[in-house]
Amino acid sequence: MPDAQPTKERKHLMRLAALNDVSRVLVACRLDREGIELMRSAGLQVDYEERITQQEFDRRYVNYDAVVIRSNVKARPVGGKGNLRVIVRAGVGLDNVDVEGFTKLGVKVLNTPESVTRAVAELTVGLFFCLARGIVRYASELKQGRWLKSEAHGIELRGKTVGIIGCGRIGREVARMAHALGMRVLVNDVIEVPRDFLESVEGKQVDLLTLLRESDIVTIHTPLDPSTRGLIGERELREMKRTAFLVNMARGGVVDETALKRALREGWIAGAALDVFETEPPTDLELLSLPNLIPTPHMGAQTHEAQRAAGIEAARLVIRELLGKSV
Repeated sequence: MPDAQPTKERKHLMRLAALNDVSRVLVACRLDREGIELMRSAGLQVDYEERITQQEFDRRYVNYDAVVIRSNVKARPVGGKGNLRVIVRAGVGLDNVDVEGFTKLGVKVLNTPESVTRAVAELTVGLFFCLARGIVRYASELKQGRWLKSEAHGIELRGKTVGIIGCGRIGREVARMAHALGMRVLVNDVIEVPRDFLESVEGKQVDLLTLLRESDIVTIHTPLDPSTRGLIGERELREMKRTAFLVNMARGGVVDETALKRALREGWIAGAALDVFETEPPTDLELLSLPNLIPTPHMGAQTHEAQRAAGIEAARLVIRELLGKSV
């Protein structure tokens, strides 16, 4: 049963609505209905265009005070500012938004990273288990009538080292889960990770090469920007153990897929799991068909709980920016 808080918020916002001129919001992505109703309860005019094209978005965004997007479109100031005051990305990452360009025009850019943190972290650790025990492969073999019990030798996660590249909200949640499983935790980040957090997971911050060389599982949780594009390429993959696994839950461009394909084919590493790809949906069928790769369709944040939280948080941010009221 939904909690009562959104209902209380709606009643509060309906009282505020009469005090404000009507502002227009374009929801240019799939968004939980509760978030849309919350904005409408505040007196905002909301146009819901889940299947909007890039061309249509570029043409229309200037007519709205706020837009809500995901990764389905790129937000670029191709038409200037127009009426736009705020862009909200419902989810993690802003690589599909020209933050600098819009900021120069006086448009605020926000996102909702906390809403999907748990969901992405849980899938990450789930993929650890899939790689360590060969779950996907042996389940597939059994469905085809092949009983491979004697061959299904995996490894236990306890006592293994996980290397976490990018120690923000999601990376830290993964570290907590890995520590609870009895794993040794190494982290790498461009900023200094707080000492109290590292102590809580008995972790250590190290340089990238040390992390790659010592980790049994390397998992990536960085944003995609010029400094991280191609961060994991041939040189980095060759530094990893031949028994190690790579997991990418960040953005496809962080990993050089051509180098990864060769690494998996030639045995530089034992296997990999990708939830993100350079092109989505991916078109490299050779990569997808490799037996030691587990591909998933960018589903890290796709839980009912995370989607509801992202929709409500996006709505709250829009209301705060347009009406000047915290919800």
